[in-house]
Amino acid sequence: MIVEQRTYDFFPGTLPKFFQLYEQTGARDLQQRILGNLLGYYVTELGPLNQTVHLWAYASLDDRAARRAALMQEEVWRDFLAQVTPLFQRQDSKILLPRGFSPAVELRG
Repeated sequence: MIVEQRTYDFFPGTLPKFFQLYEQTGARDLQQRILGNLLGYYVTELGPLNQTVHLWAYASLDDRAARRAALMQEEVWRDFLAQVTPLFQRQDSKILLPRGFSPAVELRG
């Protein structure tokens, strides 16, 4: 199993607009259905502000690639990205490998 940590830095004041679009366009439901294994979705309170951090679990890098490719095939997702990309200042993605003592995550489909 791998975990992807995706971090987005937003321009100040744009997070409410992002979350409004994420909900209203159906992008949230679509993303969760296709990627399938959301471990957490957070906003920062201290430290770097105007930031979201989300964690997604995958069986492997190939599983991640297939799921993300499937997401990009969806018109709803592409339209959503076109609306929210101008809100981003920076985007970062890290692949995390769990240690043996890390709590187990049960992956769905």
